[in-house]
Amino acid sequence: MTDSDRLTPLYLPTDPAAWSPWLADRCKDALARAGSLRDELVAAPPGQVLDTWNRLGIELAGVFALSSLLAQVHPEAAVREQAEEIEVEANRFRTGLMLDADVYAALLAVPGEGLDEAASRVLAHSLRDFRRAGVDRDEATRQRLRELDELEMELGQAFGRAIRDDDRTTKVAAAATAGLPQDWIDERPADADGMVTVTCDYPDTVPFLSFAHDAQARRAVAHTTLNQAWPENDATLSRLLRARHEHAQLLGYADWPSFDAEVKMIGSGPAIGEFIDSIATASLAAGERDLAVLLERARRDAPDLAAIDASNWRYWTEVVRREEFRVDAQEVRRYFAFPKVRQGLLDVTGRLFGLRYEAVADAATWHPDVTTYDVYLDGDGDGAEHLGRIHLDLHPRDGKYNHAAQFDLVPGVRGVQLAQGVLVCNFSRGLMEHDDVVTLFHEFGHLLHHVLAGRHDWVRFSGVATEWDFVEAPSQMLEEWAWDAEVLAGFATDESGTPIPADLVARMRAADEFGKGFLARTQAFYAAVSYRLHLERPDDITARVAELYDAYNLVRPLPDTHFHASFGHLDGYGSGYYTYKWSLVIAKDLFSAFDADDLFAPEVAQRYRDRVLAPGGSKDAADLVTDFLGRPYDDRAFTAWLERTPEVAR
Repeated sequence: MTDSDRLTPLYLPTDPAAWSPWLADRCKDALARAGSLRDELVAAPPGQVLDTWNRLGIELAGVFALSSLLAQVHPEAAVREQAEEIEVEANRFRTGLMLDADVYAALLAVPGEGLDEAASRVLAHSLRDFRRAGVDRDEATRQRLRELDELEMELGQAFGRAIRDDDRTTKVAAAATAGLPQDWIDERPADADGMVTVTCDYPDTVPFLSFAHDAQARRAVAHTTLNQAWPENDATLSRLLRARHEHAQLLGYADWPSFDAEVKMIGSGPAIGEFIDSIATASLAAGERDLAVLLERARRDAPDLAAIDASNWRYWTEVVRREEFRVDAQEVRRYFAFPKVRQGLLDVTGRLFGLRYEAVADAATWHPDVTTYDVYLDGDGDGAEHLGRIHLDLHPRDGKYNHAAQFDLVPGVRGVQLAQGVLVCNFSRGLMEHDDVVTLFHEFGHLLHHVLAGRHDWVRFSGVATEWDFVEAPSQMLEEWAWDAEVLAGFATDESGTPIPADLVARMRAADEFGKGFLARTQAFYAAVSYRLHLERPDDITARVAELYDAYNLVRPLPDTHFHASFGHLDGYGSGYYTYKWSLVIAKDLFSAFDADDLFAPEVAQRYRDRVLAPGGSKDAADLVTDFLGRPYDDRAFTAWLERTPEVAR
């Protein structure tokens, strides 16, 4: 029996009324223990400092994981607000800790000789973090950094809260739902006035913008969605940008992107802008080609159409995919019933990585929608190793985080605590779009990374602890399994049990590649907004975003919309949204090591599991990739994919 087998998962309250006191007591106690460990560390002999630092980190990481999750998913607004307050308190503690000269001095006194590779890495990274926090600055500067750190946390919470709690809707006539799937229509009956309510949640808006024939209704729904959290978040974002800039300059950096990039693979702030422009340039020809196809087709039905814009690009893309590639998204979704997709995801990843998922039927969670599984790594001899527990919270509800993301619940530490992670998404309970299936695979990749990398002695290396511009690469690579005909045949079946045909999957893949050029330009636009707003801090954010739209995005904006107000990544990713494309370059290279004709080949899958996922943050990301590929990564696979012209079905 392994150390992990002797551990038990974190158990959550069974009584809804118990959540608030449980959360308060658990986090209060953990912060108190962290405070005591701080005092113990300062007084400890040098040889014991790192171990104490690790125990302190475990306590603090647990508070942040629990509070940040519950602030986004708990159904009770009071508990969400309480969790946000705890986040602020924990952040205040962490800020003070990282500006604590006595703690820094204790770590500086740790002798480097005699440390193994992992301990040396922990020490080096920790000392770097202290310097980046400003511990070596004068007291006035340190005090201002404390204030800024707390302000940034509060503004970030306010930005996300405004998006999460914005419940605006669009009322459309029942006739305007023509073209939508029947199950979508059945789930949203018209009111007494013959109007249908469309929320800003993905299961509402994406199908509506993709299939509704009524152009004016699509425009109204897009207009509402693209104004979420505006105007409130305009002022919040402006203050956040200014606070981050002052923070960076106090630490001696030119701007926030320069500070942010120092600890990422990309290395420098200016390199972010260069990378964004390189992606924009590389995708321009393909983008203009595909957009011209959309506009030509659209004008056959709407001769006066001025441009492909944010309200119609999905609709006309679906038309072209139906007619040119013979892919009807409504036909495709017949094969993707949510319960079968969820089980298929577990079956696929279990087979691929040698994992077993056991449903925990009696697990207490924050909402009845959540399903829970214990995760085991199959093995010989002593049997399977208990890696941790996962919770899947996959359907929309009021007050819940309204995008898709993986959240930590417990960071795994060998012999101390089992990893627990949570997948938070907003999918239909019935039939799913294939794009949603891809998203589910993507986000589950983060969850696997968290659990598989939860067996380190040092909490610093636990889970998705690599450079932030690498964390998307493993998840983007896992998307490939959602496009393979053999893989999909295992769970994508229609009502009669007939698997999705392989030729349909091939046409789906070709249709998906149609538009990759203008969609890459859209991603470059998002990345430019993320980078340029932090670099420039414009007085008129809306005007600057409009200029960036013209410079990068080939799809035209809707007038009088403010997408940046609900662009949640501006908080979490800061100036680093470029990471999605940066990671995609690496993901395409990682996938090149797999046999496209046998995606379940065990040798390469297990080597990838053990050399890229399981190490967590114990090595630099570039080294992890080199360990797996046997060479440094390059962009050849990405360039070949971007330049490939999708084959039209006849």
